[in-house]
Amino acid sequence: MVKTKDLRAMTIDELESKLLECKKEQANLRIQQSTGQLENVSNIRKVRRDVAKINTLISERKKNS
Repeated sequence: MVKTKDLRAMTIDELESKLLECKKEQANLRIQQSTGQLENVSNIRKVRRDVAKINTLISERKKNS
């Protein structure tokens, strides 16, 4: 789980790369869940919230620029 304070310190480019990384992780977790290999299901929720945080910060920055 990424802290909002850490995300706010990043630039837009860094946020976009972190977003891509989180989406890849989310896809991997979905595959693990569908094959029955995922042990901790709450990780899906954490990653989904991280994606939402990053998207929110990116849209805020683009709106203010």
